[in-house]
Amino acid sequence: MDLAIMIEGQDGLNWERWKRLAAAAEDLGFAGLYRSDHFTNGRPPEKDSLELWVSLTYLATHTQRISFGPLVTPFSFRHPALTARMAAAVDDLSNGRLQLGLGAGWQEREHEMFGLDLLTLRGRMRRFKEGMEVVTSLLKSDKALSYDGDYYQLKDAILLPRPQRPGGPPITVGGNGQKRTLQLAARYAHEWNAVSLTPQDFREHCQRLDEFLKVEGRQPGEVRRSLMTGIFIGRQRVERMIKASGKPAAELRAAGRLVGETGEIVAQLGVLAEAGCQQVMLQWLDQDDMPGLEEIAKQVLPQFK
Repeated sequence: MDLAIMIEGQDGLNWERWKRLAAAAEDLGFAGLYRSDHFTNGRPPEKDSLELWVSLTYLATHTQRISFGPLVTPFSFRHPALTARMAAAVDDLSNGRLQLGLGAGWQEREHEMFGLDLLTLRGRMRRFKEGMEVVTSLLKSDKALSYDGDYYQLKDAILLPRPQRPGGPPITVGGNGQKRTLQLAARYAHEWNAVSLTPQDFREHCQRLDEFLKVEGRQPGEVRRSLMTGIFIGRQRVERMIKASGKPAAELRAAGRLVGETGEIVAQLGVLAEAGCQQVMLQWLDQDDMPGLEEIAKQVLPQFK
């Protein structure tokens, strides 16, 4: 099982922190560095938030080994044709290391703040489906695309230059929805990424995904299974989280978080691996806590190589 880092980009991410985190992910042996795509926080105060695609372009040119990408970039922010063009270019620039995480959008505050149309949940999912169709068609086909949807219309559109990787960067669909999300993952994705599921719930979602894959005529092994969840390692970090959340460690673990000393973290990750998880994106909330990342790299990473 691979272990990667996940950063909440809206939670104070600036260039100084991003450069430091990129170097740490590359040098410490993590499999990848991923980040959310938000314009601002869910509630005040406002914090720094680097623009997603500019920050990923930096990774493409300033790292050599790690995979990277958005978890996830919503179609409510950008037209799918623009997303496809940027993704293909950044993937080529990185020599094929981008993982393209796509989503529908959900945070109301940032959409209201910047005048973006979030839509109802039903509308979001319909727009998401259309966006997936546009992105995958532009990336996979060298023929001009004409598309007449409710949300997107294209006429004889083609993506040039063609992606160096056949079909472009692999697509990740993120979310815990057992119907629409998993259906879309089964149809379009190379990877499904869950959020803070317990091992039992993760296993059940994988079984459900396998059912949808069968309907699509695909094999279970065609879609990688990953999980994004918070990690709180060491007594002091666990105590701070308990104080901030008002929840005991056992309740945090029951909600799918990784909580405890090194041995406990390793054991929890091992159970996830047994449940079918192939990669965990460790949500690292304190962007300045580099000693914590070094601790994970020295004491946890070697257990999964």
